[in-house]
Amino acid sequence: MTNFSPTPSTIELSVNGKVAHCPPQTLLPDYLQQIGMNPRLVAVEYNGEILHRQFWPETYLQAGDRLEIVTIVGGG
Repeated sequence: MTNFSPTPSTIELSVNGKVAHCPPQTLLPDYLQQIGMNPRLVAVEYNGEILHRQFWPETYLQAGDRLEIVTIVGGG
């Protein structure tokens, strides 16, 4: 008999202090787009550390991750 453990349809994480959900194996830039944010106009703190943009394409969100997303605002 094989033990079968179904893959959850969503994982739970914290985004700006609120509970959020996304599909497993979601990359950070994809998640930002899913929630309507332009990845070029935000800074992201990932689990307590500012995550440099070059690492975003290889950052898969995991259950329990904590994100702080800040929109960059320009002015003149």
